[in-house]
Amino acid sequence: MHYTKEDILAMDRVSRLKIINSVTGIKPANLIGTISNAGETNVAIFSSIVHLGSDPALLGFISRPQTAEVGDTYRNIQENEYYTINHIHPGFVKNAHYTSGKFDKKLSEFERCNLTEEYITDFKAPFVKESYFKIGMKFKEALDIRLNGTVLVIGEIEHLVLPDASFVNDDIDLELTNSLGISGLNSYYELKKIARYPYVRINEVPEF
Repeated sequence: MHYTKEDILAMDRVSRLKIINSVTGIKPANLIGTISNAGETNVAIFSSIVHLGSDPALLGFISRPQTAEVGDTYRNIQENEYYTINHIHPGFVKNAHYTSGKFDKKLSEFERCNLTEEYITDFKAPFVKESYFKIGMKFKEALDIRLNGTVLVIGEIEHLVLPDASFVNDDIDLELTNSLGISGLNSYYELKKIARYPYVRINEVPEF
């Protein structure tokens, strides 16, 4: 199969969405939890979360163009600066998937999709109780991507909660956390660890 730019442009919207959302391979599947200053909670599935740096510990995600129907996640972050990132596990993957619906702002996806809000210490934003790999974030910067109207939202990790048993040789083993991946709009994958190699030093690179 070979698609040219013209072929891609000629596709119907849904076909194009499915294919282009799949070409990067398996992506992390996460729920982002937020709350407005009025106390309205929101949780939504994202597959665009990326590592941006370790010192400081920065993560980014892509927020789609805001409309009256979508964009509550970013709007809430703009209001109070705090949000959570929660790994998705097999036990609630169906619930997590349906948070992508365009629900009214007054209706919390936590309630509608049968997920549980959880608050840790004095952190402002809700975590997903069903997740056992959770990250508390504080907003730092937003970069507008003019080509398509999206926004790269950048935050710094303030809380990191994960199972002790997921650490193997000082690494996080994502197979042991039972975290899931996503491809396209609606296909979910379990992760299987196949190898572990040392940190690369030039004098230790083997002959191939």
